[in-house]
Amino acid sequence: MTTRPTNTLETFPNPAAQRDFHIQMEIPEFTCLCPKTGQPDFATLTLDYIPEKTCIELKSLKLYIWSFRDQGCFHEAVTNRILDDLVAATKPRFMRVTAKFFVRGGIFTNVVAEHRKKNWQPVARVELGHELGQFPSQSNTRG
Repeated sequence: MTTRPTNTLETFPNPAAQRDFHIQMEIPEFTCLCPKTGQPDFATLTLDYIPEKTCIELKSLKLYIWSFRDQGCFHEAVTNRILDDLVAATKPRFMRVTAKFFVRGGIFTNVVAEHRKKNWQPVARVELGHELGQFPSQSNTRG
């Protein structure tokens, strides 16, 4: 049983590589350290991606995210690093990392970083209404 953080990201084969489909993950417990003060910074990360040949394995993602807990990171740098690492591991058609940092010094910071595979074009979105057309925000409870 792994009980330590790691920077290794594991993948598994995309079960439907013939089509574009959207995967969204919400990570509400991201923590790193302020590089100036050493105090903890907290964020909710949202990962949206359209896989190519591989998908990110969830346990390895959890342990990877945990690895930032004791690292000093500027918000902008850590968001882009996470995107770069995930893109290197999965080589997706599209990926977006949104980091919503909690208040620090009276300022909320949101950072959004994106990757698009060269020459990839998204299919036209079908608008079906809220229940089928987009993922709603998660909360700390379900139901």
